[in-house]
Amino acid sequence: MHRSGFVNIVGNPNVGKSTLMNALVGERLSIITSKAQTTRHRIMGIVNGEDFQIVYSDTPGVLKPNYKLQEQMLEFSNSALVDADILLYVTDVQDNPEKNKDFIEKVKSNRAKTLLVINKIDLTTQQTLEQLVEFWHKELPEAEIYPISAQERFGVDGLFERIKQLLPECPPYFDKDQMTDKPAKFFVTEIIREKILQNYDKEIPYAVEVEVESFKETDRLIRICAVIYVERDSQKGIIIGKQGKALKKVGTDARKDIESFFQKQVYLELFVKVDKDWRQKAGRLKHYGYDLT
Repeated sequence: MHRSGFVNIVGNPNVGKSTLMNALVGERLSIITSKAQTTRHRIMGIVNGEDFQIVYSDTPGVLKPNYKLQEQMLEFSNSALVDADILLYVTDVQDNPEKNKDFIEKVKSNRAKTLLVINKIDLTTQQTLEQLVEFWHKELPEAEIYPISAQERFGVDGLFERIKQLLPECPPYFDKDQMTDKPAKFFVTEIIREKILQNYDKEIPYAVEVEVESFKETDRLIRICAVIYVERDSQKGIIIGKQGKALKKVGTDARKDIESFFQKQVYLELFVKVDKDWRQKAGRLKHYGYDLT
């Protein structure tokens, strides 16, 4: 008997969805920073065993959209409610459950089995945790509750075992040696974007998109040329920095992580260009892959 299923991870921004996804998959597929809206796409991670296949899906944090890009990010989160066999609704000990009540209502009416994950329990007391468990029992009475710390990997193995038990009987959806549905270029853009989130403040990281223009791999080396797009000329100057130092740091940090990801030497070239107001233009968003079709 073989079991397979789609396990979709949803919740508010910054509750640790990407950290949990990486812990469950055992690979660093989703980028992680302390900033909200780090995840923009639905990112799939596939875990294979002899008699099971779990297809995890990390999604953007649920938010009230202020521009077209955020509308598309919310669509990714909403779509995760539609095609899940198992839904992991992730909250944490500091999360405000009142923040997106309408999304929780959608979770309530969802047909998939829901596991309510309370993350970051290493940052709270037993008493506060018990109050949170009680609150969520009332809020989502059908859900099973799992207090964990994804960062410390506490409780993750138990959650993983429960997910395996709940998988429907089904042949595998993907080849058994496949780890994700995304191409290599995607992870290059995500790693570069992570370094931008870590190195720049305020609006700059959110106005940035990254595109790989060339990816040439040989036995010993990967040559990558990537473009960092910003919305305005002033942002271009900030990304490059004085005498190009800021861009150079992003390139160095990204290259190291890309080498670690692909286990191969990398030559990375970065350029910065302006794509005016790209976050508000449907055509540009589609070009950058923010499209459900």
